[in-house]
Amino acid sequence: MTTETLDHLRSQISTLSESERAALARELIMSLDGPRDDSVDQAWNDEISRRVSKVKSGKATLLSREEFRSKMRARLGQ
Repeated sequence: MTTETLDHLRSQISTLSESERAALARELIMSLDGPRDDSVDQAWNDEISRRVSKVKSGKATLLSREEFRSKMRARLGQ
């Protein structure tokens, strides 16, 4: 694709509303992804269920926002 074509596309895109640009951006990003892998979706669903169960059963150690931030800052050396 030529620079001229890209400039023309950019010009056209700039006339779109924010929601139209967001929808276009989503479609473009999705077009870069490979085919959908249902096993990955299932693995994430299983992991989410496992974590929710741990929280509900009281087996999970929960942190406050400040505790989490403090741990992350320490990990990042800040």
